[in-house]
Amino acid sequence: MEVSTSMMLKFIQWPWALPLAIVLPLLTAWLARAGLQARARKLARLGTPAMTARLAPSLTPQRSWTRMLRLALASLLIAIAFAGPRWGVERTVVRSEGVDVVLAVDASNSMLAGDELPSRLAAVKREINRLRDISPGDRFGLLAFAGRSYILSPLTVDNSALDLFLDNLDPSIVGQGGSSLGSAIRQATNLLTLSKEEGDRAIVLMSDGEELDNADEVISAARRAREANVSLITVGFGTAAGATIPVVASGVVTQKRDENGSVVVTRYQPDILRAAAAEAKGVFIDARDTDRASRIRAALNTLTATPRASVSGENLGLQFQWFLLPALLLLALDTFSLTRRRRGRAVAAAATTAAMLMLTVGCSRPAGRDKPAIARYNAGTELIRQDSLAAAVTPLTSAAESKDAEVQHRARFNLGLDYLVQGLRAKDSAAAPLDSALARYKQVLTVASADSDAVWNYELALREKRGGGGGGGG
Repeated sequence: MEVSTSMMLKFIQWPWALPLAIVLPLLTAWLARAGLQARARKLARLGTPAMTARLAPSLTPQRSWTRMLRLALASLLIAIAFAGPRWGVERTVVRSEGVDVVLAVDASNSMLAGDELPSRLAAVKREINRLRDISPGDRFGLLAFAGRSYILSPLTVDNSALDLFLDNLDPSIVGQGGSSLGSAIRQATNLLTLSKEEGDRAIVLMSDGEELDNADEVISAARRAREANVSLITVGFGTAAGATIPVVASGVVTQKRDENGSVVVTRYQPDILRAAAAEAKGVFIDARDTDRASRIRAALNTLTATPRASVSGENLGLQFQWFLLPALLLLALDTFSLTRRRRGRAVAAAATTAAMLMLTVGCSRPAGRDKPAIARYNAGTELIRQDSLAAAVTPLTSAAESKDAEVQHRARFNLGLDYLVQGLRAKDSAAAPLDSALARYKQVLTVASADSDAVWNYELALREKRGGGGGGGG
């Protein structure tokens, strides 16, 4: 189970989105089916299933299932693309400007004191992480010191390596007791001078200032750093009131005691930190200062940065486009299949939809229009909508004689539709309503020969009249 989860995290950018690959296709298919059923119920009012199949071939079961599968597949592909599938190798080259910085961290036992919550050492780690967040272009090295110093990480832009060493940093890493600031400054200077990068370099020394060795060695190391053109920034941690040093033995926490049995209290001592910064002509940041990370960043901003390019690593590349593109093509195909015409040109809706639109949109009544004819047209159209086909003939016939061109056109079209539906319901190719439908659509096409909806319905009536069944394109 752990292996499968690991593989999922490796090849999927956002695993939490994977349930969409199940939910979205099912929801899409359900909505598509509900929409098709609603349209089928509306068209069923016009006549028998055979007639509605002629009027709307896209609503036949076979085509309905095809459309649902097409939309469900498109939804599945979109959901997979959204989850962020990854494969292949992607190398990212990062170009930036920055300086080289060695973080020299005091890891002596005194840094476990709790006068900075939860401890001085934890506060150091917190400030380092904040400094790295606001210093994306800098290279950092990590050095820990107590009685002696150790390089934990060379200069690098690899945050994962720094995180690993920083998270596990505690006094046990160094082992030897004491607090040798001079040794830390010397080794950090040596590490920086080995760098072939151009630009300025800096040591950020973080400590409570308790120096158990000769203070002259600290000043000498600071002077050597200045002569090597390495900036020194010293940062204090702790309080003047101090705190005891916790000691854990067999799961029991006690306080550290001296050889006389007295509890040891460690106190923040800024003097040596201030003196070292002054000797190196660097910057001292007191433990009482707020937002120490920003103050360190401000000091680093005075240095000359060097441009650099680095490869951030080889990662699996996002490949969502291989799923998104087919999904878009399927949606485009669905749109085209709904809007294509038998004569090969796309229009805004199928002929039946356009015909029904003529039934649902009434004429406006601006000044100067034939208001009585408009009223008769609207009344006849409403009767068709109510399936009162015979009753609708009289008002529509009257409206079709109007001098208002728009009213005349609409009335003739709807009157032809009325007769067409009656003829289809009659199931008799010799039915008189089909002749009336043909006559009305001839009138429409005489005035508006490019009316594709009238052409469609005229051909449908003509096919039915000839006994051929079916209808124009779908």
